Amino acid sequence: MTEKIYVIHENEEWTTHLFKRLDELELPYEDWFINEGLVDLNDTPPEGIFYSRMSASSHTRGHRFAPEMADSLLAWLEHHGRTVFNGTRALRLEVSKVNQSMALNAAGIKTPKTIAANGQQQIIEAAEKLGASAFITKHNRAGKGLGVRLFHSIDALKQYLDSEEFEPSIDGITLIQEYIQAPEPFITRCEFVGGKFVYAVQVDTSEGFELCPADACRIDDLLCPAGEQTEEQPKFQIVEGFNDPIIEKYENFLRLNEIAVAGIEFIRNSDGDIFTYDVNTNTNYNADAEAVAGKYGMLELAQLLGSCVGARHPHNFQTIPTKNRCQESE
Repeated sequence: MTEKIYVIHENEEWTTHLFKRLDELELPYEDWFINEGLVDLNDTPPEGIFYSRMSASSHTRGHRFAPEMADSLLAWLEHHGRTVFNGTRALRLEVSKVNQSMALNAAGIKTPKTIAANGQQQIIEAAEKLGASAFITKHNRAGKGLGVRLFHSIDALKQYLDSEEFEPSIDGITLIQEYIQAPEPFITRCEFVGGKFVYAVQVDTSEGFELCPADACRIDDLLCPAGEQTEEQPKFQIVEGFNDPIIEKYENFLRLNEIAVAGIEFIRNSDGDIFTYDVNTNTNYNADAEAVAGKYGMLELAQLLGSCVGARHPHNFQTIPTKNRCQESE
């Protein structure tokens, strides 16, 4: 039987472009949509290449336990020695910003000061302990900018917590994080495929914290600027010739945590210091920005997966961070 690529996910809108690229390259693949389901631990999984695009925001699409289901599936695949891109380790970081922060710190990467809290009174205590003149709240298990709010006082936070606008994180943990004031209203997102840097994209944040780069985002009350363009400049712009020392640190972080595909976001303060605040292991790409730059993340990803199909030992996979790496044959 011909070896396939199996794509594990819970959002069809975010796999459309990948499947299109796989079709263009005439690669065999199977769509593994994971929400409800079963994993027979007594069975043996098929041979193939497995890639997980499981998202922390799955609950916003009615797929509350999809990550837990995916974790069971990935553990089963890894137990049987299958080649898995973005396996259980990557998923653990995807669904917890606390885990992200600790893993980034362990790799020598600076993150904003953060306190995790469970309970409204504890959220207030966390903000008081942080002692920052400006701080933000965010969900620990998030995606799509969930729970992100900017505050300049404890009183404003208390009013928010007492209002109908307050929405707790799906895992109950709210993060209180120091607000990094950038001299210009933008952040930078670095994209990696196969654990290697592909490009950096500058994202305009002047209209809010929602930074979803996908071509289609379903958000009720938050702006999704994906694909939109103002008269002055696009919301998303790929930075030509981006070459910062942070790239080497990010690639080491991905290697240590067995993450093959990711988008990592950072912001600079007025002194030029970099603070990394988010790791997206189900990264999406902005079509307009890619078309201008002539760089295509999904094509890179399809080529990565395709180079593993039917070849247990392709020569160019020594550094790919997968649970079971494809390594050069002797």
